[in-house]
Amino acid sequence: MPDLMLELFSEEIPARMQVKAAEDLKRLVTDGLVEAGLTYGGAGAFSTPRRLVLSVEGMVGGSPTLREERKGPRVDAPEKAVEGFLRSTGLTRDQLEVRPDKKGEVFFAVIERPGRPAAEIVAEVVPAVIRAFPWPKSMRWGDGALRWVRPLQSILCVLSDEAGASVVHFDVDGIPAVDVTRGHRFMAPGAIPVTGFEDYELKLARAFVLLNRDTRAEKIWHDAEQLAFAQGLELVEDKGLLAEVAGLVEWPVVLMGEIGAEFLDLPPEVLQTSMREHQKFFSVRNPRTGRIEKWVTVANRETADNGAAILAGNSRVLAARLADAKFFWENDLRTVRSVGMTGMAKPLENVTFHAKLGTQAERVERIAALARAIAPMVGAKPDLAEEAARVAKADLASEMVYEFPELQGVMGTYYAREAGHDDGVPEACAEHWGPLGPSDDVPTAPVSVVVALADKIDTLTGFWAIDEKPKGSGDPYALRRAALGVIRIVLAGGYRLRFSKIMLEHALQVNNHATAFVREGEKRLDSGAYAVISAKWDIAALARDEARDITIHRNALLESGVKDLLSFFADRLKVHLRAEGIRHDVIDACFQLGDQDDLVLLVNRVRALQAFLETDDGANVLAGCKRANNILTAEEKKDGIEYSLDPDVKFATEDAETTLFAALDQAQAAIDPALEAEDFAAAMVALAALRAPIDAFFDQVKVNDDNPIVRRNRLCLLSRIRVIMGRVAVFSAIEG
Repeated sequence: MPDLMLELFSEEIPARMQVKAAEDLKRLVTDGLVEAGLTYGGAGAFSTPRRLVLSVEGMVGGSPTLREERKGPRVDAPEKAVEGFLRSTGLTRDQLEVRPDKKGEVFFAVIERPGRPAAEIVAEVVPAVIRAFPWPKSMRWGDGALRWVRPLQSILCVLSDEAGASVVHFDVDGIPAVDVTRGHRFMAPGAIPVTGFEDYELKLARAFVLLNRDTRAEKIWHDAEQLAFAQGLELVEDKGLLAEVAGLVEWPVVLMGEIGAEFLDLPPEVLQTSMREHQKFFSVRNPRTGRIEKWVTVANRETADNGAAILAGNSRVLAARLADAKFFWENDLRTVRSVGMTGMAKPLENVTFHAKLGTQAERVERIAALARAIAPMVGAKPDLAEEAARVAKADLASEMVYEFPELQGVMGTYYAREAGHDDGVPEACAEHWGPLGPSDDVPTAPVSVVVALADKIDTLTGFWAIDEKPKGSGDPYALRRAALGVIRIVLAGGYRLRFSKIMLEHALQVNNHATAFVREGEKRLDSGAYAVISAKWDIAALARDEARDITIHRNALLESGVKDLLSFFADRLKVHLRAEGIRHDVIDACFQLGDQDDLVLLVNRVRALQAFLETDDGANVLAGCKRANNILTAEEKKDGIEYSLDPDVKFATEDAETTLFAALDQAQAAIDPALEAEDFAAAMVALAALRAPIDAFFDQVKVNDDNPIVRRNRLCLLSRIRVIMGRVAVFSAIEG
């Protein structure tokens, strides 16, 4: 069984594209081989800055011979039908077989497709993959038509087995397949003959090329850690940079340099960001002082001077970069010392946040008002919350953040401390941005929590107000992330917030700055006293006529915009709770109760309901509820009336019926106080007690009794089952 060895050798491939390109090569080639009838045992893909490599092991020697029998038209069928059948099979009439069938004799085509050797199939599949390779960006060079990420220089394609190795002959845009590769660009540039993957990997290592990306990354990290440890320092972990640098070198050589003394007092985040973004340097920290004192770079070759010239050149470039950073830092400090954080934030008055939502300064005012309002709900002091909200965005106007946007918030902490803020205000400048991703910690300090919630709620409310919601996979304003951030913060802290009220009141503040609210869907009642907003948030309508009943307008808004936004929160909650194994339909069953804008309460109810449904009692009670609902729905539709009156036990004629009346009375007496006390576990226990009476009722009682009074009473009894269980959850929303 032959093995395939394929290398596509080119100029330097951008590091960010290498991993996906290797996986694409593996997927496209192996899919093409399998489609052509070549199965295989295993495949591996590799990448370096100059090459994509694929190894396919245990391929069959060729595709099998295929025999297909295809039934055609009857022998006496019209001539055109026969001709069409011949065209579809590629045969002639004398090659068809005539066989008896139920309705007479019919034509049969027996088509044999002989197998082909593996080399022939590979010679078709690989060029097709190369010509249609899905690079994010590609280029043409010279006079050729081939497009590749960088000029493709050579193709190595070899099939090897016990008998030896042979080149798979094909040509792509004048580049023939060969059995030769090249080593390191500078340290071993000569041609290297290859007979298979093991031979290839071994010879590359001798030619100063580490083929495996993970091996290169491990070597970089190990050598850098050893350099730092030898000097009593520690390497600052940066997995993203490590992955990038591993894609920039084929033979990593780790070197350590020093940061000039004049730059050591810069904040460590500034040093780390400047070195990572501009120079691809790792930061080296002094564990005793916490300062970044040195840096590590990764060269792509060994040199006679042990990297001295490389370090000297990099040091000069780094000094220039850090001189700029120091200039920005000192200018920002002078600004803060002279005019404070509010003075630094002054330019935000001229920075547009969104054309329909005003400037950044106007947004800060809204966030400050909202932070003051919700501060007592999370245990923060309103004055501190408002103060933090007013300074949290100030660093967006700083020179440092203009140069390094990823330092927003971090620099605000330093500037706020320099301006004399304390009591959690400086920390809120950085922490209110989080969480930015699923692995980020959520803020826990009260002031930070308040500003983080106010910031995200303002974003969500504002963009909902101007109808800029996420659509499909598009979410240009990161509203899904904002909603998940609110959910994570609230659940982590157990904060009891009523979002309907908060969002509605904040929507009125948003209206002060919104300039284009959609007014479609507005309907005026005969009295003309107010407008009912059905599809959009026409908040501007509230300001047009002060005589209108604000309460009615708020109710209308709750039924439209806020309800829609809360549904969005419910969808995000499903995503967040998926890791816990919480079913989406269980969340729907609780959310559809309505008025479920307290996320902590909602999640407690959801968890209790799921735990209940996982028991035998829960599964049976659910089945009974669904059966009652199905019967009731069908009979109401048939009769054209609603059976929602209270049933009367005096019309009960069966023991099981009487027992169910008593059980429902007991369940309601237990469920109502349990829900009032938010003891959902106790409510589920009360529901579990209904299992046996409901089962007995359906086993022993005929709902559609011949007596119309008894029938109506029993249907109303089913309605009562639905109503009582519906106080806990909308069980019809549960899938099974």
